[in-house]
Amino acid sequence: MIVPFERPFTAPSFTVKFADRPWEFRDAAALRRRVFCVEQGLFGNDDRDALDAVAIPIVAVSTLAVTSGDVVGTVRIHEPEPGLWMGSRLAVAADHRRIGALGAALIRVAVSSAVARGCRRFTAHVQAQNAPLFHKLAWRTLDEVALHGLPHHRMEADLAAYPPLADPVAGITALARVAA
Repeated sequence: MIVPFERPFTAPSFTVKFADRPWEFRDAAALRRRVFCVEQGLFGNDDRDALDAVAIPIVAVSTLAVTSGDVVGTVRIHEPEPGLWMGSRLAVAADHRRIGALGAALIRVAVSSAVARGCRRFTAHVQAQNAPLFHKLAWRTLDEVALHGLPHHRMEADLAAYPPLADPVAGITALARVAA
């Protein structure tokens, strides 16, 4: 008897874009709550803060052919002062973390869309375990700090590595690269 290989289905591609549909905003908030509040035990029952009123949410949406599926990744960006942009609350669904392209694509859309809007500097506080990914994507660590009881790197993107993304609502397509 042949036993079928059981691996959860993973969509072959993802659209990474500015959230612009009510379900994208809702599902991005739910994903953040799962990752930061439930999995990591941060922020109590809700990770939302004052920045959500001004931040632009970016989502990674699984796609099948041309049909949208689930929000499986998110990050938010905001401009606290002219030319300075910041990213925060990068989250990828637990069952999609083995897809190497999602975090990188979220970061790329975040920085490239800010560059298209006049960004001269882009920074983020990154949990220490995620700093190596950012280093691979042309970021440098400015210093190390503790935030919410966890070690973080305060990091800055090399903007030369991020060409402007003129239409972040259309976004980009990221193809699944499933890690073993």
